[in-house]
Amino acid sequence: MSGVWYTKYGPRRVRHDPPTLDEAIVAAQGLTDHVQQQAEIAAALMNVPLEAVRAELLKRMPPRGSEKIVTSSGREGAKRTIIVERKATRRIPAGTRITRP
Repeated sequence: MSGVWYTKYGPRRVRHDPPTLDEAIVAAQGLTDHVQQQAEIAAALMNVPLEAVRAELLKRMPPRGSEKIVTSSGREGAKRTIIVERKATRRIPAGTRITRP
């Protein structure tokens, strides 16, 4: 199918956006929790070197203050994952004037 076709309302075009490395990483993260396997999956999906994917994965790693806690959901054999993240408080620099509308 071509990028342009004609209808009674005029020509229509289809925008084609090829997948990005970020989308491949998100897909790999949905498949496994192991970082090495995520890098291999994303590299295979995008046909890019493994080192390029590893560098991008390291940028996306959660901050050191986050931790993963696994708890029971009350049902036999079912588990629920809770991710706890610590975020720094937002501080207003001294001398900054706050105006309200």
